[in-house]
Amino acid sequence: MNDSFETIAEKLLEGDRIYLFPHENPDGDAIGSTAALCSMLRDMGKDCLVLIDEKLPDNLAFMDDDMFVIPDGDIEAPDISVAVDCSEITRFPKLMDIFKKAKTTICIDHHVTDNMPCDYNYIDPKAAAAGELIFLLMKTMDHKPTKREAEALFAAIDTDTGNFLYSNTTKQSHEIVCELYDSGIDVPSVGIELYETVAPEKNRLEVMALSQMSLFHDGKIALTVITQQMLEETGAKMSDAELVVAKLRTIKGVEIAIVLKERGPEKIFASMRAKSTANVRDIATAFGGGGHIKAAGCTMYMPLHEAVEQIIAKAEEVLGD
Repeated sequence: MNDSFETIAEKLLEGDRIYLFPHENPDGDAIGSTAALCSMLRDMGKDCLVLIDEKLPDNLAFMDDDMFVIPDGDIEAPDISVAVDCSEITRFPKLMDIFKKAKTTICIDHHVTDNMPCDYNYIDPKAAAAGELIFLLMKTMDHKPTKREAEALFAAIDTDTGNFLYSNTTKQSHEIVCELYDSGIDVPSVGIELYETVAPEKNRLEVMALSQMSLFHDGKIALTVITQQMLEETGAKMSDAELVVAKLRTIKGVEIAIVLKERGPEKIFASMRAKSTANVRDIATAFGGGGHIKAAGCTMYMPLHEAVEQIIAKAEEVLGD
């Protein structure tokens, strides 16, 4: 059962040192949501940081206002830890120990979960993005977003709704963005940062990944892989592969797009998208993951070739249903 935004607001006011935790390999929603929340909490006098385990992707770095930190061993324990856009704390494994040191833990997310992971939780799968929930929390706390906060929230909602084209987009999504315009957001500038600030290494990785794509089930499933060797050859980071799955989904006839990212010899992260009727959450949950009907993910602890075989078999089963 969810706690109310009022209860979460009260708890946030009780802490002095507050750390925010997006999921590993963070996307626009995770970064935009935590950037906006961190800025608000700092304005309220809180000692607030967003903890990450790797450098921000180039196209999301514009939202950093000296907030995002890769912690070292000397970091102090927080009073409050907040998981944002991440209802499973296992999704930031390198930072999980720091998260657990807090006296109070909070989760704000829009992904489906079978268990409430923290002391206080607000999880709404109907929200298109965690950015929508952070905006509603701000309203509860009588805080009007600054221009930078509003642009971070716009980036969060824009990226998680696929420029407001994905099926998770709702009336609320548009209404919140309308209010963000009142804070003076510069949408063209945000768009340039998000979509036209691409490092050559990222382009090389995307080209390599797309050139190795395979089609299955009469062209209804598109799959490609991102290996550590590909990262070495292109000079790219794993976060540079974020948009590959969306590009696979644009292919004519493809219903399910899958990108398998090799994080270790037997640790493969699967990112999945569905175009119209398929439910990729069913695929993700079969391997201990989760997400939305049209966008989901999971970690598969097996060699890459086995992950390919097993996830294709499950995807074909889902399409068969």
